Amino acid sequence: MLIRQLFDKNSFTFTYLIGSKDKNSIIIDPVLNNVDVYLTLINQLNLNLVYSLETHTHADHISGSGELRNILNCDSIVGNESGIECASKFIEDNEYLTIDDINIRVLYTPGHTNDSYCFLVDSIKPGALFTGDTLLIRGTGRTDFQSGDPSKLYDSITNKIFTLYDDIEIYPGHDYNGFSKSTIKEEKNHNPRLNLKSKKEFIDLMNNLDLPDPDIMDIAIPLNENCGLEK
Repeated sequence: MLIRQLFDKNSFTFTYLIGSKDKNSIIIDPVLNNVDVYLTLINQLNLNLVYSLETHTHADHISGSGELRNILNCDSIVGNESGIECASKFIEDNEYLTIDDINIRVLYTPGHTNDSYCFLVDSIKPGALFTGDTLLIRGTGRTDFQSGDPSKLYDSITNKIFTLYDDIEIYPGHDYNGFSKSTIKEEKNHNPRLNLKSKKEFIDLMNNLDLPDPDIMDIAIPLNENCGLEK
């Protein structure tokens, strides 16, 4: 099994390409502007793209899932809660996606958005958790738009992610500080947003971040509700 991490410098988004021993593959959170990069890498590694997974409906970039589906005939997959009718398949909590030696457990982790999911590849040791915008390295996703809810985010992280094995590696959906991966134990011990004294303190912090909206949010959300494609 292989894992390749790709970075979009405009939105600080990580995209992940996961390949099986039999050369079938999955891509997580592709960015439309980088589709040519993915196609080149998929060709270089002689991979067949089977699934394009979205951790949630993104507001800071346009998804490449629809374009990849058009070119490579892969399935685009989103959470049941997304309402994205153009998707090929819909997933729900504790479902499994399996391709060859890749076994992915689907975890519903609302909070950043109401349709946020994490993907746990538990067929490798110690395990790889793709957290989207739910849990970042030394941070978390914001909760001030797209039905975000800091109480739900806190519960998703503490009651679902942090109950997994400590040595599972975390691969986030974004990074703004030069990190590429972490572990559950590291984030338990060193994530400042999650080392507060109480859930109430976390909620108060998240409700007072006062962050600007993503630059292309008004464009990205409608397009991503159509798999990243113009209607």
